[in-house]
Amino acid sequence: MEFRLLGAVSVATEVGVLPLGPAKRRSLLAALLLRPNHPVPVDQLTAALWDHEPPARARGVIQGHVSRLRVLLNSAEADMFGVELLTQGTAYVLRMPESLLDAHRFEELVTLARGQRAPGDAVAMYQEALSLWQGPALTGAYPSQPLQAAAQALEELRLASVESLATAYSRMGEHARAAAVLRAEASVHPLRESLAASLVRELQRAGRRSEALDWFHRTRRLLADELGVDPGRELADAYTDVLRGEDEADGAARRSGVPAVPASGRTSSSTAASASPSPSVTAAPPGSASASSSVTAAASASTSAPATPPSIPTSASASAAPPASPLPPTAVTPPAPPAPPIPAPSPTVDLLPRMPRGFHGRAAELTALSRAAAGEAPVCLVTGPAGVGKTAFVAHWAHRNREQFPGGLLYADLRGFSDTGEPALLEVLREFLLALGVAPRRIPESARGASALFRSLCADRRILVVLDNARASEQVRELLPGGAECVTVVTSRYRLRGLIASDAARPVPLDVLEPEDSTALLAAVLGQERVLAEEVAARRLAELCGGLPLALRVAAARLADQPDWPLSSMSAELSDESRRLSLLDVEDTGVRAALRLTVRRLPDDAAHHFAHLGQHPGTHVDRYAAAALAGTDPETAAAALDKLTAAHLVIRTAPDRWTLHDLVRLYARGLEAGPDALVRGLDHSVATALAAADAAEPGDESCFTLPTDFRPPQATREFTDREQAMAWYAAERDDLALAAAAARAAGLHGRTWRIVLALWPQIVWRVRDDWTPLLRTALEAAQADGDARAESRVRALLGWVLTEEGRTSEALAHLEAAPVLAARVGDRRGEATALINLSLAQSELGSPEEAAEGCALAAELAHSVGDRNTERLALYHLARHRLDAREWQPAFETAVAALDLDAPSEASPAARVLLRIVIGEALLGMGDEAEGIRRLEAAAREAESSGYDDGAVRALGALLRVSADTGLQARYDTAMVRLMART
Repeated sequence: MEFRLLGAVSVATEVGVLPLGPAKRRSLLAALLLRPNHPVPVDQLTAALWDHEPPARARGVIQGHVSRLRVLLNSAEADMFGVELLTQGTAYVLRMPESLLDAHRFEELVTLARGQRAPGDAVAMYQEALSLWQGPALTGAYPSQPLQAAAQALEELRLASVESLATAYSRMGEHARAAAVLRAEASVHPLRESLAASLVRELQRAGRRSEALDWFHRTRRLLADELGVDPGRELADAYTDVLRGEDEADGAARRSGVPAVPASGRTSSSTAASASPSPSVTAAPPGSASASSSVTAAASASTSAPATPPSIPTSASASAAPPASPLPPTAVTPPAPPAPPIPAPSPTVDLLPRMPRGFHGRAAELTALSRAAAGEAPVCLVTGPAGVGKTAFVAHWAHRNREQFPGGLLYADLRGFSDTGEPALLEVLREFLLALGVAPRRIPESARGASALFRSLCADRRILVVLDNARASEQVRELLPGGAECVTVVTSRYRLRGLIASDAARPVPLDVLEPEDSTALLAAVLGQERVLAEEVAARRLAELCGGLPLALRVAAARLADQPDWPLSSMSAELSDESRRLSLLDVEDTGVRAALRLTVRRLPDDAAHHFAHLGQHPGTHVDRYAAAALAGTDPETAAAALDKLTAAHLVIRTAPDRWTLHDLVRLYARGLEAGPDALVRGLDHSVATALAAADAAEPGDESCFTLPTDFRPPQATREFTDREQAMAWYAAERDDLALAAAAARAAGLHGRTWRIVLALWPQIVWRVRDDWTPLLRTALEAAQADGDARAESRVRALLGWVLTEEGRTSEALAHLEAAPVLAARVGDRRGEATALINLSLAQSELGSPEEAAEGCALAAELAHSVGDRNTERLALYHLARHRLDAREWQPAFETAVAALDLDAPSEASPAARVLLRIVIGEALLGMGDEAEGIRRLEAAAREAESSGYDDGAVRALGALLRVSADTGLQARYDTAMVRLMART
């Protein structure tokens, strides 16, 4: 269990995040977490939940939220973690181990980091501390003044820690990394002078003097413009040092009159002693006597206890508290020279499995595990999906570092994902105690007694304990050794967040292998010559195995058994998705068997959603798609996806975006999900695309009706504006094409053409993005569906795309048929659109009069049904035809009339740009060059700002024909490059 304040206020359990509900309840929980194990009076909770006069029933509201929180905590079995929400008179207290609170662990790590003499150790601790932050503190809570003050205090401590991390990097001589850390925060906090000063100095030290000067002047201008002040002394001194080419030590020496010691690549102990540590942050305590102390970060390594989380000031005291200010830097005592290492004797206790053969790569992860294993009694958590090689990785690391553990090497397979069942706790402890020399008759009969004896035996030894294949945190806790010099390494397919929360376990995630390491693993089994003889086939084989070590080893085993079998033959067989998983099984091991054991351990809701994810035709899902596939709601789906992420069955690539490894997707596809999952997923795609079209082209009529058996999802993503909708289209285009292909393969013709037609706003916006194959699929589906209206719409759109691609003769057959089909079914709007698109082809083929007549008729048809968007489009093309005929005045009047149909803001950016280009060119033709250039320039600027590259090319091309402005050609070339990149 983990309580979170560093980001969204939440409670995470091994089965997911608790549904806390409204912001007031989150605020109440935040107020209690800010003072854990201390009574928080109702009046302080009231101040945290309401900014102004609270409602008459405020106490009753608080009681209701407390009651609901208790129910949630009870459902998560919080009492097992020592968590209770109690009433004490007129106050409430949340009893809990403070190690379950991310803010507490953050401050502990920061305090420990400040006490490290070795900058590398400090970097690791600061990084671990900052990794706990998932966003702005107290997100989701009501922004009352007390909670905002507490959030600001936490943010100040975070920023101070970032500066300290940069200082540690600088002490290591890694000034570029220090600058990168500082730049990220300085960009977000441009008026924080301490960040800017540190960044200026680190850029100078990294040899980037011009960037350092640029950042100083940028900050100076901001301070002047925003606050009307000049830079303070710290920033000014940094600027002076850059001008003189000095680093911080040189500058300090110059100002004090003491000669500086030349620095080399890495900071020596004497240099480290003179370097100022990062300032700590102290938030002033609230004025009221009842409020507890606020955030206090340790000023030096001599701090005896970690700082407490920020308290809840009362409304009056929160406003009176002064802003946090840095403490003066303290001196760092140079470390004593290390004693020569004493060779450790070979351990007599060794339960490790044998050294894995054919192990390759993982250099970065091995280094990460070594760093995680440093410190006092660390618990390292190696996690990753089934078959990624966690056991081999840890065994390799343990054998390579065995001399570091003279007290012994213990290993236990906890069989958390095994058919044979998990071993009893006492069974594992008994094996450990026997290995440590305890006589069988002296081993306690209870697991608790054996655990206590085990911890006492480890107290004065340096022992490595490897706990392999753990399923849950509770499997591990009683097996943790008690010695400060002991190291525990746990492996699991689950993330075991409970172990991170309760024992500060340090995660070391393992991912699939990179292509080079994958082929090297194949070579380790098959021999270098065989792999080099078929390098392309070897890379393809690694790709089909998805970089999963287990899959690679099984494939290599099959090939090793057939020395004359080419790698290309194995690759060809694995290319068949229907056979791939069966080919990656051998005897009692394989990908399918490993995944089956993982899925079998899932909670029912997670297993239900996982089985339905296999029916998704695309490459990724959001919570809405997952909910539609499984027939649930987005909140339930998000909770299930969180559990699947913890089990490494899905990969979270963005806040609301998950994907599956290819082999995991194939396994899920073979699970029973029912016949309706695909239809629900396809209908979700249709519903979401229609919602995006409504936001992208507001007021436009839907291009089709929904089928009678349409299955609307429980919830659909909402789009606030055109930009958001177009971004969704761009991100989902490939998956929508895969959805159309899946619908076609399943014989769902009505869904096929509807998914494609729903893409029309993006097709119009990016007409040269190779839409023809997809539109041909839609045409075949519309014909198979027997829907003449749909066929007309698809032919009109396909014909227009072909015309834009320069394939006018090919387009004509579709464009001539489209208005006839539309007229037959009484679709006037569709007929008008088809006539407009037909006119473009006619104009290209040398029939401008016929094209103009078609546009005029299209405008009348659109006007008759009140469709202003289509009427505007018809008038634009009519104006364009008149412009081509050098009829300047009629072209001008027609374009102006099109713009005047309604407010210009109601027209799409593309329509406004194109009409303004016609107006500008018509004015040029009428001899008004100045006004024509002005109108064309305005059109070009709007096209560039909205990302409408086609419009920008047209407007800038027209300007280049009449203007000598040298900047136009560069702008034209830029727009043309962007346009051609999508062709």
